[in-house]
Amino acid sequence: MSTPNIRPTQMANQRRSQRILLSVPLRVSGKRANGAPFVEHTKTLIVNAHGTLMQLQEPVRDGQSLSIRNVITGEEALCTVVDLSPGADGLAEIALEFAQPNPRFWRVSFPPTDWSTRSPEAKRFAASPISVPAAQPKDPAVKK
Repeated sequence: MSTPNIRPTQMANQRRSQRILLSVPLRVSGKRANGAPFVEHTKTLIVNAHGTLMQLQEPVRDGQSLSIRNVITGEEALCTVVDLSPGADGLAEIALEFAQPNPRFWRVSFPPTDWSTRSPEAKRFAASPISVPAAQPKDPAVKK
């Protein structure tokens, strides 16, 4: 995967949704320049609520409409090619944008940050362990 030469803080301020490195199997379909249909199986490199970055062997053009199917869920979405760049292994890296934002397409969910043991909230409770009195063994010789 190629890495753009852009300062991370500059790009972070421009992103509409957080990007996640995630490999999801996809079935991509569209039409070639001559009108013939194509189907290619690939996987995502990066996903977000607005689309994905993936590699394709099939030549596509900027602005081209494609359909993607999440192989795991069977869900389909219409997308537009918004960026093309040379990638590893001679495959082009293709950025796709959903026709409509679709954060549920990838079925990604994350726990709240305070669930992490590294969160300041969690550390506050870790400093004061809960003490539970130990059970006293019963002496059979003692009767009540």
